Amino acid sequence: MTRLAIVGMGKMGEAIRTLAVSKGFQVVAQVDTGWDFSRDILNGAEVAVEFTVPSAAAENVKALVGAGCAVVCGTTGWYDARPAVEQYVKEQGGALLVASNFSVGVNLLEQLVEQAGRLFANAPGFDAHIVETHHTAKKDAPSGTAITLERAVARGIGHSVPISSVRVGSVPGIHELVFDAPFETVRITHDARDRKVFAEGALVAARWLVGRKGIFTMRDVIALPGTET
Repeated sequence: MTRLAIVGMGKMGEAIRTLAVSKGFQVVAQVDTGWDFSRDILNGAEVAVEFTVPSAAAENVKALVGAGCAVVCGTTGWYDARPAVEQYVKEQGGALLVASNFSVGVNLLEQLVEQAGRLFANAPGFDAHIVETHHTAKKDAPSGTAITLERAVARGIGHSVPISSVRVGSVPGIHELVFDAPFETVRITHDARDRKVFAEGALVAARWLVGRKGIFTMRDVIALPGTET
């Protein structure tokens, strides 16, 4: 069984812990942010899944990699520090996989909306925008997923696309790309019904990452024939 550490025991951490055993993992460490991630605390973990807060993620990743543990990081809102963290991981000969969203559907959607952007680039009268809706406890806005999708659309359509963020209730996550014209509207929507979809994807990524070295994203995990990762 793959030896797994869970860093951040919030709602996502608990969802990952619940699924891990049934997915063939042995949970050997459960810790919150702010720990000194020594090899003893990690208890021999091969890979850690990190879901904490933006202010802690970069240092968590560096500490985990420094302790010899591969890291799957699902925290968003810390990406200004990402180039320096990735450089550290490379220097250490470690492994890091970063994703703003671990849903397989969302990662396929990223490729879909890039193609949609190309198709609508020359369509007369259409404007594009993204609407993302999350629970009130989500700390970053726009979401990391919305930013990722916007960049994908922009690659296709040739210009930036505005994002609207809504924080309400306990919504796990809804992302909608809208192409709007005076007399018609086209919508492409992903609706996450349960946090388990993110937990399951994070565990797929964790198993894939074990034994690898370098910097990766979910596009590497679910690379499609004919696509670049």
